[in-house]
Amino acid sequence: MKGHLRLNEPLAKYTSWRVGGPADRLYVPYDKQDLIEFVKNLPAGEPVFWIGLGSNLLVRDGGIRGTVINTKGRLKQIRMADTGLVYAEAGVPCAHVARFCGDQGLVGAEFLAGIPGTLGGALKMNAGAFGGETWGIVHSVEMLDAAGHAAVRARDEFSVGYRSVKGHDDEWFLAAHLQLESGDAETSQQKIKELLEKRNRTQPTNQPSCGSVFKNPPGDYAARLIEAAGLKGYALGGACVSVKHANFIVNTGHATAADIEELIQWVRLKVQEQHGVVLQTEVCMVGEKQENSGG
Repeated sequence: MKGHLRLNEPLAKYTSWRVGGPADRLYVPYDKQDLIEFVKNLPAGEPVFWIGLGSNLLVRDGGIRGTVINTKGRLKQIRMADTGLVYAEAGVPCAHVARFCGDQGLVGAEFLAGIPGTLGGALKMNAGAFGGETWGIVHSVEMLDAAGHAAVRARDEFSVGYRSVKGHDDEWFLAAHLQLESGDAETSQQKIKELLEKRNRTQPTNQPSCGSVFKNPPGDYAARLIEAAGLKGYALGGACVSVKHANFIVNTGHATAADIEELIQWVRLKVQEQHGVVLQTEVCMVGEKQENSGG
């Protein structure tokens, strides 16, 4: 293997919330082919979890059993394919995909500039921002199974909904072919600039967070409901509901994953009590709780 294997590796530095216990094993692949070879050589039944930029993710304080694959700075190839589609590997940051497409004079991917993760994570959850959704521009995807076999899957092999993707759940995203319309590169770059300025104005981009914590309920906004419940600025331990955007929970510097998870449950309870709406989490919560963390 050309990549790096680390044992009992703390995951806090790999997550945007800056919390999380250790992974039994963490592998940073050299490139896509190295990753395929690594997966081929894993023991049968080995639990595998993927982390890109670690946004939209809460790793509990007890950590993750099994093997974590980290694609940050890896699987970063992006290019125009002969078919006219954009080929992008799973480790490419969404913002980079947006800029690349704009530079090529392609429009429709600008919204990706507002997603603080990698394309692999965006594919897994149909991430969206500013009215756009990832799978709205997907033509096909390249998948990897636990035996190390790669295959190309058409978009219609998946059932796609709001922040939801189902189909081939026993496989992982390696790359995608994106289908976009031709347009004006300058207009596209200006739109990206405006979206990023809006994001910086309305979201706590200077503090550790995971992005949006809750999905928007039908016909409403999670942030509006949370703010109306008087929870902006509410804190538990080192976790705090952002005063800038109520659907963000920030780590004020010393939060544990348990603090954040407890605050998530408190916010959900209070919104249900006051508005009768049960908020569904957008963030993915994984790993084991620490026995002495109080829950």
